[in-house]
Amino acid sequence: MIAIEEAQRLILKHTAVLTTEEVPLLQGVGRVIARDAHAPWDIPMSDNSAMDGYAFSALPPQNGQWVVADFIPAGAQRTIPVAPGEAVKIMTGAPIPPGCDTVAPIEEVERTAEGIRLTSGLKPGSHIRRRGEDVRADDLVIAAGSLLRPQEVGMLVSLGKTSVEVVRKTRVAILATGDELLEAGATPHAGRIINSNSYSLAAQVLEAGGEPLLIGIAADTDSATREKIREGLQADMLITTGGVSVGDRDYVKESIQELGGRLLFWKVNMKPGKPVAFALLDGKPVFALPGNPVAAMVGFEMFVRPAMLRMMGHSRIFRPVVRAVLAEEAKNRGDRPHLVRVRVTLRHGVYSASTTDSQSSANLASLTQGNGLLNLAPNTSIAAGSTAEVVVLDRGFEMGSIAGDNLAAVE
Repeated sequence: MIAIEEAQRLILKHTAVLTTEEVPLLQGVGRVIARDAHAPWDIPMSDNSAMDGYAFSALPPQNGQWVVADFIPAGAQRTIPVAPGEAVKIMTGAPIPPGCDTVAPIEEVERTAEGIRLTSGLKPGSHIRRRGEDVRADDLVIAAGSLLRPQEVGMLVSLGKTSVEVVRKTRVAILATGDELLEAGATPHAGRIINSNSYSLAAQVLEAGGEPLLIGIAADTDSATREKIREGLQADMLITTGGVSVGDRDYVKESIQELGGRLLFWKVNMKPGKPVAFALLDGKPVFALPGNPVAAMVGFEMFVRPAMLRMMGHSRIFRPVVRAVLAEEAKNRGDRPHLVRVRVTLRHGVYSASTTDSQSSANLASLTQGNGLLNLAPNTSIAAGSTAEVVVLDRGFEMGSIAGDNLAAVE
């Protein structure tokens, strides 16, 4: 068996970044930018007012009052110089006219019969946003490889962009195997179960930013398995679930090899999910995951998700890890590292983790009740109250929750 870390290394070594595509800006959110973005102009393009107020020369008139000579709303511009002793009423964002070097906010100005005067002291140059103080023309504003977030969208629009070149989303074909499986919506009965794995995996693909392609269920024959695997090669990546162990009707591994696939590993030293295989077929990565629901989803988290993110150009491809205080003792009496499902919470800045009720690889509730994985070494135990590293599968618990009138309360 191969170690988890070695399996991840092999997968990433044989995973290449996908090609790029030009998409409308909003379709690029959460994706990786493929080309550097340089500023075609200064931002802002001219000195402008940071406040609604009055613009004038900071050299005050002898009587301390300025005569209001004009009004400049946002979107307008005055090119005629403002004479000494005069002021113009100006709105936020409007260009500063010639002859003015200071803006006084409306709140700090008193209107008089002759014009305006200040109600408090004001430094020359106050409340003016200078040309290019945000970005200068030709600056590298967003580097290739950056994640496109809402703030990058706003910046690209400011640079005159309406579209962006990003790395393609990974298209992932998902194949379930087994005569015992029924399609979603069917009623299960003795010996037949609903194919939930395909939908769990498809949801994981979506959550990682990819595009799932459900290609159905392969019957437990070698010909049906080969046919479905061949169909899955229309995508960038193929995931199979079930049929990868050593049973009489486990045809996945052999079918991949019969189709010319190169098997890089089979069986990982971990629990759940030991019978995981990774292969290259027609140059595309193929992940053969176990049929047990938890084992399939954990296998996806450990191996498929990092590969997908790598293919989509991400540099940060692994889930965050936190140090959490264990609520109860955690034991591993087995000879394989055990990825224990835990529930992570945050209170007063301290992470804590408690194991979910069941650790069976067939019980999906152990994942629905949890949000993290504790990697427990073989033949070890960690006492309650000790700290341990936990891989966090979702971080919603760090967001503020509603508790009475306190919207900032944390669970």
